[in-house]
Amino acid sequence: MDGWLRDPGSLTARIRARCDVFAVRVLRQRLDRVLADEAPLLGLAAGDWAWVREVLLLADGVPVVYARSVMPRATVRAGSRLFATIGSRPLGAALFANPRVVRGRLACARLDARDARHRAAAAALSPDSLPRELWGRRSVFRLHGRRLLVSEIFLPAILDLPA
Repeated sequence: MDGWLRDPGSLTARIRARCDVFAVRVLRQRLDRVLADEAPLLGLAAGDWAWVREVLLLADGVPVVYARSVMPRATVRAGSRLFATIGSRPLGAALFANPRVVRGRLACARLDARDARHRAAAAALSPDSLPRELWGRRSVFRLHGRRLLVSEIFLPAILDLPA
């Protein structure tokens, strides 16, 4: 798991290289409140509103990552061309393709059912299919000096992909 957690490159590209068919399933994309631990990373107050996108990354039809992207409204305006038409395309690919986007350091953690991201992943899948703890990572990207937080939660099937 450590290789997946600490790889500073595009997670989308890494998964694509290890499967025949890569896809993104959009679960939700809406204005929502930021989580308490997300707010300070984005320069927001707990409970502020931001654009939230939750997706599953699929490798050959199997969910391998639950991802949550949180974009303050100012970031959405600054990157309107980037976010306006993202649809079911992977956000990671768009971020890594843009030379003006800068990625901050990766932070890794184990998450359990007390964490909203673990609960969201469980709701998108069969809760019985998930272990009690999942590994995740997150980092802040900067676009035109504005912040975007991307959290990636690794689902058990990620370990079935070739190393």
